[in-house]
Amino acid sequence: MKFMTGMLFNVVMGVVLASVIGVDAAYGAASGAVLPMALGCFMPGGALMEGIYTEVWTGELVKKMNAGLDDSFLNGIPDYSSKAENDAIHLIDVGGDPDVLVNNTTYPIPVQDLPDGDIIIGLDKFQTKPTRVTDDELYAISFDKMASVIERHGNAMKAKKLKKFAHALAPYSHTKSTPVIQTSGETDAATGRKRLTLKDIVLLKAAFDNLEIPEDGRRLVLCADHVNDLLLADQSFKEQYYNYTSGKLLNMYGFEVYPFINTPYYNKNGVKLAYDAVPSATDHKGSFAYYVPRAFRAKGSTKMYAKDAASDPTMQENLVSFRNYDIVLPKKMEAIGAIYSWDGSTAQSKDQTAAAEKRWPQVRREAAAAAQASTASTTGGESETD
Repeated sequence: MKFMTGMLFNVVMGVVLASVIGVDAAYGAASGAVLPMALGCFMPGGALMEGIYTEVWTGELVKKMNAGLDDSFLNGIPDYSSKAENDAIHLIDVGGDPDVLVNNTTYPIPVQDLPDGDIIIGLDKFQTKPTRVTDDELYAISFDKMASVIERHGNAMKAKKLKKFAHALAPYSHTKSTPVIQTSGETDAATGRKRLTLKDIVLLKAAFDNLEIPEDGRRLVLCADHVNDLLLADQSFKEQYYNYTSGKLLNMYGFEVYPFINTPYYNKNGVKLAYDAVPSATDHKGSFAYYVPRAFRAKGSTKMYAKDAASDPTMQENLVSFRNYDIVLPKKMEAIGAIYSWDGSTAQSKDQTAAAEKRWPQVRREAAAAAQASTASTTGGESETD
C-alpha cells in the first residue's frame, strides 16, 4: 500500500512539475513513475513514505516563497547569502570612508587605516506549525490538494518574514543619523492622527540630503494609511499611483516609492514598537525609508519536517512542516528614516535606545543554558560535580 501511495504521489507531482516547465503532462507522469524506481537506492531519510521525497516538497515551498506576496520593496538589496554558513553570517562592518585629497601636493601621502570589524549575525528562524495530510487524502490526492498545502505554508512563512524585514529596516526613534518625521496634515476624525502630506515627504528628503545619503538608491515604503492620505489629497499622486499598479515604478522627490501593508507600528511619541508587540488605539503603522546599498540580505537553509503515517496507526495521518532561515538588516544604524502618524500634541521622543534584538543563535544558547540550570536545580546541583 505504501508503495502504491508513494507512486501515486510521484505521478501527480510529475504532472505538476511538467505543467510548470511547459512539458507534456504525459512525460511528467511517466517520469514520476519511472525515476523513483530507477533511483530507489537514493531514497532520502525522512521521506513521508517510500517514493515521497521531502526534497520535492521543500523545493516547491521555496518556489512559493519566491513568488506571490509582493516583496518588491526589497528589490536590489545586496545579497550576502553566499557568505552565510551554518545559518549565520560574518559581515565586515566598514567603519568609515577614506579621506579624499583634492589637488594634493604633499608626498608621501599619509596612510589611513579604515577600522573593520567582523560581525557575526545569526539568521532569523521561521517555522510553520505542522499540517495534517491523511493517507485517505493521499489515496485520492489531486494537484489542488498538494498545491494548497504547499502554498499555505509558503505564503504564511513569507508574510511573517516580510513583516520582520520591514520592521528591521525602520529606525527605532529619531536620531541625528536616523530621522523620524511627524505627519502634519489635517486630523483624521476616525483615528485622531494627522494625515501624511507631501510636505512631510519633502522634510524626510531634506533630512536625507543633510546626511549626504546618495540620491540613487533611496527608497520610501508607505504604509496603507499614508498611501490613502495622499490619494485623498493629491491628484498627481493618484495618477502616479495608478501607473504603479499598472506596473510602472512610482517616484517622488528622489525616492522610489513602494506601498506595503505590514509596516511597523509607532507610538504617539514616535518610537517604534517591538516586532511582536500588540498595538494600542494610539499606535499607528508608519512609513519608512532606507538607502538600498546600505542594507543587506542573507538567505539560509530550508528544511522540511515530516512524520510518516505508518508510525501513527490510530490516526493514519502524516504531519508536515517547514523551517527556513533568512534575514534583512541595515548594515549600520544609518541611512534609514521614517514618518509616523502624529496626534498633533504629544512631544516626540528622540535618541531612544532599543534593547538589542535577540537572533536565533542567542535564543538557542539561552534556552540550552536555562534547561541545564533547571536540570541542575532538580538534581540538587549534582551536575556541578560531574
